[in-house]
Amino acid sequence: MGKKMAAKTQGGRRIMQPFTLLIKPSGSDCNIDCEYCFYKGRPSQFGHGKQRMSEQVLDKLVKDYMRLGFSVAGFAWQGGEPTLMGVDFFGKAVNLQKRYGTAGQQVSNTLQTNAVLLDDNWCRFFAANRFLLGISIDGPKEFHDRHRLDHSGAGTFYRVMRGIETCKKHGVEFSALILLNARNVEHPQKIFDFVVENELTYLQFIPCVETDPTTGEPADFSIAAKQYGDFLCRLFDLWYDYGPEKLNIREFDSLVTHYVMGKHTICTYSKQCAGFVVVEHTGDVFCCEFFVQPEWRLGNILETPLARLAADEKKRSFARAKTKLCNKCMVCNHLEICRGGCMKDRTRLNEHRGSSIENRESYFCNSYRQFFDHSLPRFMQIAAAIENGSLTRRTRSAEKIRLYIE
Repeated sequence: MGKKMAAKTQGGRRIMQPFTLLIKPSGSDCNIDCEYCFYKGRPSQFGHGKQRMSEQVLDKLVKDYMRLGFSVAGFAWQGGEPTLMGVDFFGKAVNLQKRYGTAGQQVSNTLQTNAVLLDDNWCRFFAANRFLLGISIDGPKEFHDRHRLDHSGAGTFYRVMRGIETCKKHGVEFSALILLNARNVEHPQKIFDFVVENELTYLQFIPCVETDPTTGEPADFSIAAKQYGDFLCRLFDLWYDYGPEKLNIREFDSLVTHYVMGKHTICTYSKQCAGFVVVEHTGDVFCCEFFVQPEWRLGNILETPLARLAADEKKRSFARAKTKLCNKCMVCNHLEICRGGCMKDRTRLNEHRGSSIENRESYFCNSYRQFFDHSLPRFMQIAAAIENGSLTRRTRSAEKIRLYIE
């Protein structure tokens, strides 16, 4: 997943490069009420209440996408909370993938969830159909229940942990998605001990920065750049001492892959933003989940074929925008590694000013500089150990997380 969609030609004809669909089947609808939710403060863009993808939209998006003929077709189901759609919806999606796919084609289904609804029925389905889950958990109860509450104001920690245990029981592959906020970011040791004690061996850490709509400044739960830099440095030390082969941290794995294979595995550090196409529950298509805005709407799949939307000049313009870096980036020692970071972090605190996504310094610029200065020599040592065979990285087998079309 996440391969760049660069413009290539063959005999004068443009060849489309693989991309992943990021799909919001339930829109912004969710069964819990996280204080820092991305959708809060954006009702005019995303709507209210129950939002559900129709069978017509589902059929069209699967048909259009599978018929592009990518060797690996990537479906990333997100929300809101996608499990609100029910098991039958995803059963239909899998059947459509098989119907419209071709022999030998592989399908990757990933689903991001708060895990509250996960039970034996869900997990049997996910295991049988090789779904890879991303489960949101903010660490121990004291941190998780600070912000991740249900609509009655009750904590969700024990329900999430029950969902995790049910995944383990049925052999469902999953990663823990830990959102770093102003509180838990100060406790890397507690976070690390928690993931080790609970055998959460695949991890992703997501820095939380949202804007206070009144002041235009970071909301109270947002993390500061220095906090993030300190956290990354301490987390790296803990990971390195524990054993890089024992724990897969997505952000660190991307840097290792960069040194071993010359490419990144996450779009934050990529040269362009072209690996995803976002499909909302209505069938509306956008360039990126963080830029679901009128100016970046590509169209609707019920009106325009997906292939044409994905190749639209607006999409290519968005992809190129990441290459337009500020002067500080151009003279930075870490430019080839960082590439200016994620475009959302160039604009997140400037949305109310209507700032361009181009030529701005990332909110986390100093975080990355601090972290790279601290860790890169040891990342290169890890990469060298992998190349000479003295270290083996923990990786998932494709057979466990992909469907194969017969």
